[in-house]
Amino acid sequence: MVVWYVAYGSNMHAARLGWYIGGGCPPGGRRTYPGCRDRRPPSRSVPVSLPGGIYFAGESRAWTGGMAFYDPQLPGEAAARAYLVSEEQFADIAAQEMYRPAGAADLIPATGAAIEAAITTGRATLGPGRYETLVCPGSHSGVPMLTFTAPEGASASRCRPPASIYLGMIARGLREAHGWPAERITSYLAARPGVADGWPPDAVAALVSEVLVDA
Repeated sequence: MVVWYVAYGSNMHAARLGWYIGGGCPPGGRRTYPGCRDRRPPSRSVPVSLPGGIYFAGESRAWTGGMAFYDPQLPGEAAARAYLVSEEQFADIAAQEMYRPAGAADLIPATGAAIEAAITTGRATLGPGRYETLVCPGSHSGVPMLTFTAPEGASASRCRPPASIYLGMIARGLREAHGWPAERITSYLAARPGVADGWPPDAVAALVSEVLVDA
């Protein structure tokens, strides 16, 4: 079975997702990833928009600062990128986001059941922590789209500004996936809860301009 893994944060940047698939530690990161059991790259990627929005909260152990989460109840649309992967690869990406070993024997059947439940009902929970709630926002070309987020939405979270390296990766991902100009990326990111609370718009604009120089 194949599914679309929908990334709305730093994994919109294909090189960033590559560390989840192939393993290793990305430049500037604080965490080494074991990678997926199946290390083949996604067979396709497409830009998508999800109903709702993203917000930043918690504390990233990989980058420091707030992490991006998807909340379908927020107004507007969340820009995202869908990657066509196997169900096994999706399970291994999810495991690494949850700080569990890829291929963990107890997680494989649980993730498979959660995928089926999310496809059927739109939502399923693997645990109480970050990125342990699976959401199926629909399908693309007849294949289900799946992403993961926190169990609570933005209204129940204490939003926190993201680190510059993390926000810069999201900016690169938006350019790669959607081809947006710097001005649109800046306005999109600057309005996200967590960014709006801690990043002045001119600082977001400067960061976006800097990271997109070679993009």
